[in-house]
Amino acid sequence: MKRTILILAMALFSLCCASAQNLGKLEVSENGHFLQYADGSPFFYLGDTAWELFHRLNREQADTYLHDRAEKGYNVIQAVALAELDGVDVDNAYGHKPLVNRNPAKPATVEGEQNDYWDHVDYIVSKANSLGMYIGLLPTWGRYWKDNNPIFTPQNAEQYGRWIAERYHDKNVIWILGGDRNPDNGHQQAIIRAMARGIRSVDKQNLITFHPTGWQTSSTWFHNDDWLAFNGRQSGHNQRYDSNSKIIEDFNRKPAKPILELEPLYEDHPLEFNPDNEGHSTAWDVRRTLYWSVFYGSAGVTYGHHSVWQMYDKGRGPINRPLMPWHEAIEQPAAAQAQYLKNLMLSRPYFTRRPAPDFIVQKENYSEMPGKGRYHFAATIDTEGNYAMVYAPIGREFQVKGEMLNKGDLTAWWYNPRTGKASKIGKVTNDGSPLSFTPPMPNEAMDWVLVLDNSAKHYPTPGKIKK
Repeated sequence: MKRTILILAMALFSLCCASAQNLGKLEVSENGHFLQYADGSPFFYLGDTAWELFHRLNREQADTYLHDRAEKGYNVIQAVALAELDGVDVDNAYGHKPLVNRNPAKPATVEGEQNDYWDHVDYIVSKANSLGMYIGLLPTWGRYWKDNNPIFTPQNAEQYGRWIAERYHDKNVIWILGGDRNPDNGHQQAIIRAMARGIRSVDKQNLITFHPTGWQTSSTWFHNDDWLAFNGRQSGHNQRYDSNSKIIEDFNRKPAKPILELEPLYEDHPLEFNPDNEGHSTAWDVRRTLYWSVFYGSAGVTYGHHSVWQMYDKGRGPINRPLMPWHEAIEQPAAAQAQYLKNLMLSRPYFTRRPAPDFIVQKENYSEMPGKGRYHFAATIDTEGNYAMVYAPIGREFQVKGEMLNKGDLTAWWYNPRTGKASKIGKVTNDGSPLSFTPPMPNEAMDWVLVLDNSAKHYPTPGKIKK
């Protein structure tokens, strides 16, 4: 009975989302810092990490996963065609491999539907699009062009790029090159550029970026390349703000390109890859990295769960001690809470926002405020001085610089990143002096966002998006 109800609910949800099949072209905003739809409306990238989606899940499982992520507000699903966990050599759920004899110039295709590996990829891409989500499509994981005995050369990388673009250029995809590896020499950089050239020779529309290793950014190698629409960063699997805060360096880079956090700390991930000493991350750890990244300039963010990226289940070899199967992990708290960040940012003027680490008044003991490590406070501000937000990971009193906002009445709010609900503090008179605030739960490890609005603008409740 429960299964029948679930199937009916999924069918109903698919009908409701049918109008989302044509999600539309994405482009870079005029100021170069954000993404938008072709009609000029903002696109806040809220991605989920599903690296092994094409390789390890069957269609029914993929449907379960995709419906869940659509219901939780995600608009991008990041998945890899030539998957990390022996995706070239180990069959997918239907007994198919993606390549003939590991040759990228010879994708393994068979006439008809549901006859080969790529038919399964087709199904998942189309399903995600029908539910209102783009696929962040990685043509390959980095091991296949970087590690020992790579299968890619500049020549076949361009061939493969052209082939995969011919197959998916008319779908709603965002191309993500790289795959958790850095191109450390000219040969490796030539492979990436050749793959981009192959894609762009066919696909003139869908955006392209690059996914590096932890603490790294694509701007190191490709910032001035025309094919790179926006920079990709991986802040790494730790609970310190140092890596997330470096996003501001790409935000300030010239010429301006959006910077996107493609891989921050996953939920339930071994911290520092050292679970015996550091344990596993919590939802609180994950929320901090998401808000830090966006408040430092990211044009969106990617959530991830340690069991979900690898689609871990009983009977599969676990990577770095996952705590539960993927189908349980999709219900972990931070997975649903990520959408509250998207809603918050879209509830205020979008394209005039900038990082504002200088908005927080620094105390003499700077490790107290703005704080160090996991207790760092971060701020973002409207360039016209009409609103500001401060992410407070813990309940410490703090001050902000009123002089950076327009003088007059401010409406102050506390926004709860755990629930997406806002409560009004009230009117605050801003004469340009420092303003003091204390989060609702002093000295507790509970995060909050302070939202300060120019009262004359009559902005909606934080997190409430005008339709």
